[in-house]
Amino acid sequence: MNEQAHAMTLLKDCIPIFTVLSDENRHLILKLLLENGAMRVNDITENLHLSRPAVSHHLKIMLSANAVSVEQIGKERFYSLAMKDEIEKMGELVALMKKYCPSNQG
Repeated sequence: MNEQAHAMTLLKDCIPIFTVLSDENRHLILKLLLENGAMRVNDITENLHLSRPAVSHHLKIMLSANAVSVEQIGKERFYSLAMKDEIEKMGELVALMKKYCPSNQG
């Protein structure tokens, strides 16, 4: 696969993480996880002005985008940041876009 095709594949692969990053409530969840480490849904809900179902909905989107991971400990589910691979993909995408997208500077 040539670099341009690879850039398009990366762009498509990054859509789920862009979806995560496009929502202000998900920003707040990411910030909480960054500051506090692993948290339960109830802990996240207590720190936000969102209902538990809303937090669960956002976490489901974030899980499917590999932005967070979940670990079951007993009856509790703990959510943690898990964006390392997604950040690497975005970094690679940015590098390829810089290479192939013309600059507006003259």
